[in-house]
Amino acid sequence: MCGIIGILNKTPLQDRSWLSKGRDTMTHRGPDSSGEWWSKDGRVGLGHRRLSIIDLSPSGHQPMQDAKNELCIVFNGEIYNYIEIRNKLISKGHQFKSKSDTEVILEGYLEWGIDCISKFNGMFAFALFDSRNKTLLIARDRAGEKPLFYSLENNSLCFSSELKGLMSNPNFNRYLDHEAFDCYLSMGFVPGELCLLKGVKKLPPAHALIYDLNNGQSKVWCYWELPELDESVNINQNVESDLLEELEQLLEDSVKRQLVADVPVGILLSGGVDSSLITAMATRATPNVKTFTVCFPNYGKFDESEHARLIAKHFKTEHIELQASEISVDLLPMLAKQFDEPMVDSSMIPMHLVSQLVRKHCKVALGGDGGDELFGGYGHYSRLLWLQKKLGWMPEGFRKIIAKSSSFLLPIGFKGRNWLQSLNTDFKSELPLIANYFDNKTRKRLMCDQSNWKLVAEDIRNGSIPKNEDLLQRSTRVDFENYLVNDILVKVDRASMLNSLEIRAPFLDYRLIEFAFKKVPSHLKSTIDQRKILLKKLTSKILPANFDQSRKQGFSIPLASWLQSGPWKKYFQEILLDSNNSFFNRNEVSKLLEGQSKGRSNSERLFSLVLFELWQKEYNVSW
Repeated sequence: MCGIIGILNKTPLQDRSWLSKGRDTMTHRGPDSSGEWWSKDGRVGLGHRRLSIIDLSPSGHQPMQDAKNELCIVFNGEIYNYIEIRNKLISKGHQFKSKSDTEVILEGYLEWGIDCISKFNGMFAFALFDSRNKTLLIARDRAGEKPLFYSLENNSLCFSSELKGLMSNPNFNRYLDHEAFDCYLSMGFVPGELCLLKGVKKLPPAHALIYDLNNGQSKVWCYWELPELDESVNINQNVESDLLEELEQLLEDSVKRQLVADVPVGILLSGGVDSSLITAMATRATPNVKTFTVCFPNYGKFDESEHARLIAKHFKTEHIELQASEISVDLLPMLAKQFDEPMVDSSMIPMHLVSQLVRKHCKVALGGDGGDELFGGYGHYSRLLWLQKKLGWMPEGFRKIIAKSSSFLLPIGFKGRNWLQSLNTDFKSELPLIANYFDNKTRKRLMCDQSNWKLVAEDIRNGSIPKNEDLLQRSTRVDFENYLVNDILVKVDRASMLNSLEIRAPFLDYRLIEFAFKKVPSHLKSTIDQRKILLKKLTSKILPANFDQSRKQGFSIPLASWLQSGPWKKYFQEILLDSNNSFFNRNEVSKLLEGQSKGRSNSERLFSLVLFELWQKEYNVSW
């Protein structure tokens, strides 16, 4: 895993110093070495920070050029099928000077051009400059595991793994993008290509961009999409047994591929369905498997060690239980700085602590991310199906009256308020925004300056809903393309990379993704009273008989109770009620704090405001 940065400019750059400064703001992504390359005419510069995983020798150093010095690449990520591609290229006459997957991308581009992207199975973000035609190709993996920000302004293209790299440029303007900010307050993250900083975009997952330095023209395109469900699976009598067999084979192969590294690899074992299955598959691939569980002292409710111990003992892994330190509110300024864009997910705190501890024992770890979105694991899937069945018959007008009344009569944070608001949903074609942190009326009141405030989040979110008659298909696809990409994977990437730990996700092998969305029917994912149905059938087959399939914990902290009293409450009040510098309306913030003290569910909402305030002040972002 690494950090990449670069610039292409129509005219030669006189001041090149910001590129190395931007590169080194990401030293945590690659503490092992750094590199910088400039074209002879001074118009193209590429920078790289390296976390050595494959081919630890200097041969794997980046930026990397081909044998003729016509191409130059900077690459962040892993190509899990690089050995097969390498062998195929050798058979076609290509020669290699290293054993790295980076060189495989270079030679693959020489052989197939931009079509090489679709041949890579991995998590990646890379930039490849072709001096023959003065073009830059940048691309991002299908699921969006690895980040890439870019800016196209004034005949110049700049890109970076993290936003802080771009902000190292002294000419970079730091203004808030209002549409992105509106989405953040509503959804809890900034979706799609939007970025909180005006003039910056995120390259979406499964997309590539080519920039022509000759004329300053650029083109962005999607090279892969989620497949549609094959309706024939619903009439296949043997579909369940066939799918179970295929799932097992795909997951086993994915884990085997992702265990390949020239450094120690471990498994993040929580004892839940996903991580336990990954552990089981890892023991098939290698006899020496290390598993890690992190215990949080004084938070017994969040202790998963007993469940993890059961799996580790059954599969005879080398199991290590790690004790996390006391969680302090002092972590928040550091995390706000690291995360580039704030996000409404306080589990970034335990994710950071877990990464910090595991990094002391290994450089690469496998996790279970993606299993919920692919196989219907979230609780809201069952609740949505219940709503559709029990309340879908109600006249639309009546449901809209209930939804509208709940917005006016129930205070924000009142339990069930969001679900009542969702009753105005047409369950045949729409999806409610269950995790709606601030509805449009509340967002309007929150802003001190309302003169140019546009409420766009609902329209942007609705535009991402696929046209599919199956409610569960709509919901899982929206979660895969939005929540997974912009919350879960951002959290994992930033928290792990802050600690120079590479985390891989076997469930996000694109073959498993295509299998889950093309072949697994909804009734084998989630129903009103069951979730992760097909995946749990696999656990029944290969995990110990006394394994608890119904358990669903995940990383979390008791933020609500911390905000009742003590240092967390005091800190939140200090940040949010600062009359001189607060970004938000103090009266509205006071209502949120008061509601929290009365037992309402405002802890994550308050967390979102605090994290934004810290981020805005850290990077001096203007309205």
